[in-house]
Amino acid sequence: MSGKYAFTKGLKELRFHLCQTSEHSAAARSFLVRAYPTMKNHNPHTPIMIREALGVEPKVFARYEYGREKVEQLKGLDDKEIENKVTELVKTSQ
Repeated sequence: MSGKYAFTKGLKELRFHLCQTSEHSAAARSFLVRAYPTMKNHNPHTPIMIREALGVEPKVFARYEYGREKVEQLKGLDDKEIENKVTELVKTSQ
């Protein structure tokens, strides 16, 4: 898992939006509990933010150089599928 989360230089921020209680955010919460320490350990200078709000659908945002952003919906995905989406985002530098 560690190699998957070595972020590219172009990634400036990774931001997760999710609900702290709803069922549709359960997989995102599970993923973060498992993967956040590894991501932060390998990328100590890149902000990884977790934004919790009641009723929001789970999403992950990646902000790159020059303010460009990509967003991926996480609703309905399991832990492994979320890991694949996040890996795609952190390996891309566009």
